[in-house]
Amino acid sequence: MTNPYIKQQRATLNASNAAHSEGWALVELARRLDEAAKLEPFEREKVVEIVRLNWRIWTIFQSELSSPECTVPPAIRSNLLNLAGFVDKRSVDIISRPTAEKLTALININRQIGAGLMESAKVTSQEQQAAMAEKLGAGQLGTGPGGLPKMPQSVEMKI
Repeated sequence: MTNPYIKQQRATLNASNAAHSEGWALVELARRLDEAAKLEPFEREKVVEIVRLNWRIWTIFQSELSSPECTVPPAIRSNLLNLAGFVDKRSVDIISRPTAEKLTALININRQIGAGLMESAKVTSQEQQAAMAEKLGAGQLGTGPGGLPKMPQSVEMKI
């Protein structure tokens, strides 16, 4: 039996842009880390599992940020790579000697970066919508059958 909540989450992620998906992943990992930190009794295996997953996500970010094709501005790229280095070191420390207190830094980093990514995705989406509305208002898109505005080639129609 498929969980409808999981279906909805997957549909949302598939329809969103990369920044929103990355932000969601970090916020979700922060939630999981926070839950694990509050477990009584402390469950070492669960903490290590979540920290490893978080570490993998940050390793993917490092790889993308290190790529010559990366379009992230240099100052932001440098700061994120420094944070990723910190996450590496903290993850190794937690995996070797896990405590709830050590999770706080990872939780805060994930929440802050995740929220920033989700906000930037929201702003980008709003800017794209405003540009489309401006083009529609200025008649720059031309008209199609029945006098309806033509959609730009870059817009995917999903039916």
